[in-house]
Amino acid sequence: MWTALFSQLREVHKRSAAKEERLMKPAEASNHKQAAVAAGSKMTAVQSPVGLRSVVSSLVAFFIVVSSVSLLLDRGQEPQVQLAVEQHQHQEVQVKHPATSAAAAAAGEQKSLDRSSSRSPGQEAQAQWASELLDAARDDAGEECNWSLGRWVYDNASRPLYSGLKCAFIFDEVACDKYGRNDTMYQHWRWQPHGCNLPRFNATKLLEKLRNKRLVFVGDSVNRNQWVSMVCMVEASIPDGRKMRVYNGSLISFKAFEYNATIDFYWSPLLLESNSDNPIIHRVEYRIIRADRIEKHASVWRDADVIVFNSYLWWRKQKADMMMKVMYGSFEDGDARLDEVEMVDGFEIALKKLTEYLGANINRNKTRIFFAGSSPAHSWASDWGGDNSNKCLNETEPIQREGYKGATTDYSMMDKAKQIFGTLEQKGMHVEILNITQLSDYRKDAHPTVFRRQFVPLTKEQIANPGSYADCTHWCLPGVPDVWNEFLYAYLLHK
Repeated sequence: MWTALFSQLREVHKRSAAKEERLMKPAEASNHKQAAVAAGSKMTAVQSPVGLRSVVSSLVAFFIVVSSVSLLLDRGQEPQVQLAVEQHQHQEVQVKHPATSAAAAAAGEQKSLDRSSSRSPGQEAQAQWASELLDAARDDAGEECNWSLGRWVYDNASRPLYSGLKCAFIFDEVACDKYGRNDTMYQHWRWQPHGCNLPRFNATKLLEKLRNKRLVFVGDSVNRNQWVSMVCMVEASIPDGRKMRVYNGSLISFKAFEYNATIDFYWSPLLLESNSDNPIIHRVEYRIIRADRIEKHASVWRDADVIVFNSYLWWRKQKADMMMKVMYGSFEDGDARLDEVEMVDGFEIALKKLTEYLGANINRNKTRIFFAGSSPAHSWASDWGGDNSNKCLNETEPIQREGYKGATTDYSMMDKAKQIFGTLEQKGMHVEILNITQLSDYRKDAHPTVFRRQFVPLTKEQIANPGSYADCTHWCLPGVPDVWNEFLYAYLLHK
């Protein structure tokens, strides 16, 4: 097209030049005579505008043609750019129709899939670049994406991120498909923030980030749930023989030898020393924390490069009159004193001691610190219109009502944590809160319920009434904690 265009322009230019040459020759031929020169000058003066008009006409023609071609090209490209963006947002999403509400939630993805089913790999690459450029432009403009606000989208193409049956490091209390859960819908929901995308998880990039470093999760069984998720998310990228898991009392370590990277979990459910520190025997309703004792636990995690704390579950009341016992001093020194406080007040005591220790002992130039948001439970089915006797048993879809908040979901504890950790800012230390509460609150379908290893034999009554022992606190894997780790990944690599 461009070759033909320039050929036509050359012809126009040649004809214009020839015409001007003919008009100019009489003036050039009469240079030896003064009168002829005057006549020639007069003729040149009269005829020059004709040549100028020809040139201008040629230029105008040139720009008209170029503009037309550009317009045509632009019109041809606009659908491709639009298509590219849509392709990235809905790339290879094959939506099932397990239920009416799930189908409705995924309708937008299916519509885009239908339009993009014949796209080539080159267009998919273009789509990826288009989305990355849009995200980069958004970042350059200084716009912050709130990853915590969004919706769950059914996606059986890019989810799950790993196989629970193939992950050799999964724990039996969260291996739901291994223990008989046949519906796998819970594995295929992807969290989609409003107006932006979470960075795509890349295990190799994370391991490179953790090369010669140590990431440690510190907290309770929900935090261990997140640790198992992280290990399963990265271990498939590591060849056999180049990874291992080591148990050492309250400490469990995952080693990636090629990267000299360590991902640990340390059992410390109340953060301070307590009577619940045994990782196996800790079913203790009578809970005691030692208000001024954190060093024994801190000695395990203080040298880490990344620390993720989580401590909410053990501060919740199991019954209305439940209180936290707080011990000051020691029996050895003869100055032991035992106070009794509300559970939330004990939580504040523990966080203040933790904050004090972090400010005095952690190298802010080396260690990044995170505090995970509260993980909601779904034990009261009446919250979403169900039968409380079933708890979260037989639930197969997320709650689709945006802004839903369970009756037992307590944001005040998160606010208190943020306020207490905020006192470290004046010391140049920032504790990042992983706000995963709202998105997890929607996932009534994602708990192990009865599909997990039972460490205590079930009674006949429990077997007859499965809702009575359904686990609606922890999370099946693959599942919700994978998104928590996507948040962590995004912070580590992009913020």
